[in-house]
Amino acid sequence: MENITTMRGFLLVGFSDIRELQILHAFLFLMMYIFNLAGNLIIITITTLDQRLQSPMYYFLKHLSLLDLSLISVTVPKFIANSLMANGYISYGQCMLQVFFFAALCWDEMAILTVMSYDRYAAICFPLHYEVIMNPTKCKWVVTAVWLSGSITGILYTTTTFSITFCKGNIIHQFFCDIPQLVKLSCSDDYLGVIRVSVFMILIAFICLIAIVLSYIRIFFTVLRMPSVKGRSKAFSTCLPHLFVVSFFLSTGTFAFLKPATDSPTTFDFIISIFYTVMPSTLNPIIYSFRNEAMKGAFKKLLVGEQFTRKRTFLSFC
Repeated sequence: MENITTMRGFLLVGFSDIRELQILHAFLFLMMYIFNLAGNLIIITITTLDQRLQSPMYYFLKHLSLLDLSLISVTVPKFIANSLMANGYISYGQCMLQVFFFAALCWDEMAILTVMSYDRYAAICFPLHYEVIMNPTKCKWVVTAVWLSGSITGILYTTTTFSITFCKGNIIHQFFCDIPQLVKLSCSDDYLGVIRVSVFMILIAFICLIAIVLSYIRIFFTVLRMPSVKGRSKAFSTCLPHLFVVSFFLSTGTFAFLKPATDSPTTFDFIISIFYTVMPSTLNPIIYSFRNEAMKGAFKKLLVGEQFTRKRTFLSFC
């Protein structure tokens, strides 16, 4: 095998080589990052403090916000720093950490969105048995399983990706250590481990997607049979935001992951990467709060500094 070098790091190719545009991109990403942190921290705060927001739906939403906050922190701060310093270098160890946390948190998002769809299914289709089906102990175990499954996914992708012999240079045509871009640097068949892991994860994700679709089919049939217009409106206000988030996350992520990596990515390729790495976690706080009166009321309390009433409720201490 010829021209094999020991890689000590990689070079991330950003959106532009023009210095003024690099600073502009850093500023725009910084604004999105601050907005993301503020929105998700607000959701975490109010779902922890407000006793009206202690149901399983808000418990899972709190963990989704924690995942969103973590996911954007894996890639964006490094890109901002690289853009400001006009240096796309990322060390081998930093790249490994990005791959691990990005893969783990992306799977965690998929898993928690699946759990949230089942929660809505149980709440709307079996309201009388809801507190038995989604009792606090089950909720805690489910969330623990979500985080653990993400860690396993991260380990699988990291070990298979970095068992590759990188011998086609060290330039990554992405603003973070993207797995398809890393696989492209291989010049042998040692990338097949990544392919096997990806096929396995795609099958599991497809099962999750089927579960989400079936849940919403049952939900919509149940909601349409409700005699009360107010009841239908309330049910749709909790389901439609979640359905939009799932569709947006899966469509952009699937398109970006299955699209072949190229040596000359277009502006469209970079826009797609932003849509699946940055936009979902940034938009989630708006989407989940827009039609939710309880969330808007809790936010107003937080804004004016009004004290939240605390009492032991369904998931008060989760």
